[in-house]
Amino acid sequence: MVNYRRVYIKGGTYFFTLTLKNRRSDYLVQYINELRESFAYVKQQASFDIVAIVILPEHLHCILTLPEGDDAYPIRWQKIKSRFTLSLKRLGVELKKNKRGEYNLWQARYWEHIIKDEEDLHRHIDYIHFNPVKHGLVESVAQWPFSSFHRYVEEGSIEHNWGESPVETLCNYGELY
Repeated sequence: MVNYRRVYIKGGTYFFTLTLKNRRSDYLVQYINELRESFAYVKQQASFDIVAIVILPEHLHCILTLPEGDDAYPIRWQKIKSRFTLSLKRLGVELKKNKRGEYNLWQARYWEHIIKDEEDLHRHIDYIHFNPVKHGLVESVAQWPFSSFHRYVEEGSIEHNWGESPVETLCNYGELY
């Protein structure tokens, strides 16, 4: 078995990717209100700031900043995933259990990356916002409703037509690693 080593930086800013087990599922967008409520509920219990986020049908990308002195992001993700799963069960969504008695909704692991500096942060924000186009879900970033892109536009930090230039697309918003 692979030995996963997580990086823990108190008050750190992290990029995450979380994925549903069924890569053909659309539960994250179909039940977007339940997902939003799960984030809000956990955020009340254990504070964090969402720097950028995009919700796709079966996975999400997110940049979180934790409070000073706090590095407990695994607890937050466990609670968000658990609350969302229980919300679906309450709605009557049929979810199967695995051999350990856990619901088979989420992949057990997730990807995390500590944001190293401003350039790294901006590169990951761009990646998050461009992701729906990358996956062929929309033709322009502005068309995808489940993204912090719209907040960035409202704040004036990104133009509404950001990411539409083919040169920008090829040069800046591809794979991160």
